[in-house]
Amino acid sequence: MKTYGLIGYPVKHSLSGLMHNAAFKELEIEAQYRLFEVAPEDLEDFLLKGKEVKDSKEESFCVEDLSGFNITIPHKVRAYEMLTSFKKNITVRQYPYVFLSGAINTVKREDKDRIEFENTDAIGFIKSLEEDLGFDYKGKNVFIFGCGGAGRAVVAGLTAGLTGLKKDGEPIGVIYIYDSNRASLKSAEAHFEKFDDVKKNLKFIDSETQIADIIKNAHLLVNASPVGMKEGDPSVIKKELLHKDLSVYDVVYNRETQLVKDAKEVAGPLKAVGGLGMLLYQGVAAFEFWTAREAPLELMRRALEEGLKECRKK
Repeated sequence: MKTYGLIGYPVKHSLSGLMHNAAFKELEIEAQYRLFEVAPEDLEDFLLKGKEVKDSKEESFCVEDLSGFNITIPHKVRAYEMLTSFKKNITVRQYPYVFLSGAINTVKREDKDRIEFENTDAIGFIKSLEEDLGFDYKGKNVFIFGCGGAGRAVVAGLTAGLTGLKKDGEPIGVIYIYDSNRASLKSAEAHFEKFDDVKKNLKFIDSETQIADIIKNAHLLVNASPVGMKEGDPSVIKKELLHKDLSVYDVVYNRETQLVKDAKEVAGPLKAVGGLGMLLYQGVAAFEFWTAREAPLELMRRALEEGLKECRKK
């Protein structure tokens, strides 16, 4: 029985186990997916020093017990920094989206001497943007709130055409990036500065006073921050700044956020979606990365939708 899982803090709310365990069962793969709550101060001990942590069933695992795992808030960038600098006779392979984003959300352990990294968030976001929102981002201006691991994956997905990762169509327009956490903003700016083909399309915004003017010329607004996950959270932007030509994608999936509600009122129900599709498509990509099997997409979708209904009843 192989074990896969999710590492983050917190993770109890996650629906990922529902879709992966349903897929393992459907394809008769002897594997299980579990949730591991790893506090920031324990991340290095878990990833690099073999410290055990308990899963949601109070069973203990160390990183070498896992055949693969996902990484979520708030560890995606820090895990990238740790794992890519880890030297211990281990062969490391990082895929282009990881290198471009500077963030990891999916890890595969081939054996104790080889690990591979992918960022399926970037893949999942673009797939969901196209399938769920019907938005063609080529040549469009985008405003992104949040530049932690999710925000960096969004940037990587949108700019892949500038780097040669994707060769079809026209490149993205201008991507404006804002984060109230100045450390995250500066870290992301320093990271993307390394990519000459990408940085010319990025504008990092360090003042809220600039947002109103920028939004007027934006075609897509992405909330890549955790704002909206909790009941009663406000929108990341004032409703009066939204306009009918602005589409909205909110990566938060566990509830309809105030941002999505406001955008539907201003621009119409087809102009705003939450992040359940991104969760699904990144999960599909992760499943196929781990197993080399075609993921049962519709089964995984149903598992997520049913889990979300139960979540919203609480």
